[in-house]
Amino acid sequence: MKTLLNIIWFLLAGLPMAIGYFVAGLVLAVTIVGIPFAIAAFRLASYSLWPFGRTVVNSPVAGAGSAVGNLLWVLLAGWWLALAHLASAAALAVTIIGIPLAIAEVKLIPLALFPMGKQIIASRNAVPYQYGRAA
Repeated sequence: MKTLLNIIWFLLAGLPMAIGYFVAGLVLAVTIVGIPFAIAAFRLASYSLWPFGRTVVNSPVAGAGSAVGNLLWVLLAGWWLALAHLASAAALAVTIIGIPLAIAEVKLIPLALFPMGKQIIASRNAVPYQYGRAA
């Protein structure tokens, strides 16, 4: 099922978003200061291209640098990326087949706002959490 959703996602929403993230990553990679942000943009491009079957987790080595990076990201790029995901979700939610895709698009909004200090892993490798502790 996730393969079918990924194919539909790729055609309707994933490719345009991934191209946008990729171009932003190329622009950010021009300067040395922008390289960490470019890496985050490329990671977002990969995830937005094929999201089903993968999940986002907090990086165990993220620290104060990630917090500062997220603050700069949300001020400079994150808010308009989140709006793009919201607009895409609204357009996808018009049809019944687009509703699961719209939900996935909404789930991308927090990552678009705060990408630093996150890792994207296969869903089968995610540790289930219950009441704040690993199960």
